[in-house]
Amino acid sequence: MALGILTATFDQTLAQHGVRVLAREVPHTLQVNVGKLCNQACHHCHVDAGPRRVEQMARSTAERVIELLAGSRSISTLDITGGAPELNANFAMLVEGAHELDRRVMVRCNLTVILVEGMGWLVDFYRRNRVELVCSLPCYTAENVNRQRGNGVFDKSIEALRMLNAVGYGRGELPLALVYNPVGPSLAPDQAELEARYRQELSGNFGITFDKLLTLNNMPINRLAAQLEREDRQPEYMGLLVNHFNPATVNGLMCRTLVSVGWQGDLYDCDFNQMLAIPLERDGRALTIYDLDDLATLAGTRIATAPHCFGCTAGAGSSCGGAIA
Repeated sequence: MALGILTATFDQTLAQHGVRVLAREVPHTLQVNVGKLCNQACHHCHVDAGPRRVEQMARSTAERVIELLAGSRSISTLDITGGAPELNANFAMLVEGAHELDRRVMVRCNLTVILVEGMGWLVDFYRRNRVELVCSLPCYTAENVNRQRGNGVFDKSIEALRMLNAVGYGRGELPLALVYNPVGPSLAPDQAELEARYRQELSGNFGITFDKLLTLNNMPINRLAAQLEREDRQPEYMGLLVNHFNPATVNGLMCRTLVSVGWQGDLYDCDFNQMLAIPLERDGRALTIYDLDDLATLAGTRIATAPHCFGCTAGAGSSCGGAIA
């Protein structure tokens, strides 16, 4: 079942399960993608990020994000992502600004950025600002990680995790979550069972501890979509996602309580819609961070959907917080 010949759209599938319109609740998370610059170029990356990308959030845009955060009392969490968000010149300002506003700050870290020349300040900076880290480690074996993320990435990731453990991350002091996603076009396995295996392997082989594991399904957009097309496996993967649609995931979809900000300040329902340039609209007009003073006013607005949304609702579901159902 290819992307263009689905037997039912995502909205039609929702309707078949009693959901007439997918609408936003009062948002509590502001997720900010500061750009596409990254020190890695992973095969599955839905952002299509890499070392040669130049798209980066400007200072004025980052300052407006903090203003919007200050004016949106319902927003309890600033979730910063990229690329490697730490490589943006305004990263520290965003973290410190949100910390001063007494908001929870999450950073989606690829681990190896900690070892990039000139980034030696990061670990102590995370600790001082009590940043919650969500770190990519798509497997506990070097073979699988290096195949997906590049040669040598696994060893660097282990070194970075040891540095984080040493200052209290993953040891009951500061939150450290790891993120798993499949190497190929398959659904993520049971999150609890895989977490137990991660703990066994990382602790036994490397002495590493962490707080929780998040399992994600790969989204059929950008790099993964191109890879699936090259291998003529896009129909197979979309069929897998559609055929494993799970209505129990719908209430927990991240788009219901999250607003996504692009590097230029445009607003989106989620990071995936952002990468596909599907804007967040109200009254038929695409919104930016300059159009609102309080994100709570977005409650009740319709969420834009497309075929990739089946990736968030397949199996146990998939969100920035891991499995849903």
